[in-house]
Amino acid sequence: MDPTLALKIRRTESLTSLVRRELERMIEMGELAGGDRLNENALATRLGVSRGPIREACRGLEQSGLVEVVVNRGVFVRELDNKAAAELYDIRASLMGMAGRLLAPIITTAQAAELQTLIGDMDKAAKAEDLNAFYPLNLRFHEKIVSFTGNDRLLSLSNAIQREAHLFRRRTLDAPGRMKVSNAEHRRILAALKKHDAEAARREMEEHVLTSKDALFGK
Repeated sequence: MDPTLALKIRRTESLTSLVRRELERMIEMGELAGGDRLNENALATRLGVSRGPIREACRGLEQSGLVEVVVNRGVFVRELDNKAAAELYDIRASLMGMAGRLLAPIITTAQAAELQTLIGDMDKAAKAEDLNAFYPLNLRFHEKIVSFTGNDRLLSLSNAIQREAHLFRRRTLDAPGRMKVSNAEHRRILAALKKHDAEAARREMEEHVLTSKDALFGK
């Protein structure tokens, strides 16, 4: 983490919050995978903090379902079984479908342009087969759609599901050609939104999520 950025964040956030955000990022980017043990000493050294903020951040991550505490063994990044992962996909499909339906009638030209820019950036990442660049852009695309609806409760629920989905979601994009297929689906979503077609936007959003589910588990 850039020391200047870290110092700037510390002025407005507690150290525990900063550490938690960094651990969430590490899980999101696959630096910490399901089943990995969170070594307090190693993480404290890496982040330049004491073990206390690491421990507190892990408690918060446990509450959000990202890690689990195993007695006498330590804290581990949570591993979801197939049933739990499939359930998250189904819930997320419904939430994203709702987001598409709510946004389509009210999307602005500026918002559509912002989504188009993200799609263009994802194209570049997909052509380079750079999942580490594609994945954060993909997350931002979906987060923007939800936030543009202006529905705060939907955003809160979506973010909660999104955090748990990090535990397995990267795997769906890591298959050969999957990033390009995913971005083609993004284009169809944006086309429906720009037409202000609420039903089409809902359908495209739901199908996009369920296609990822099928890619992971098969139909």
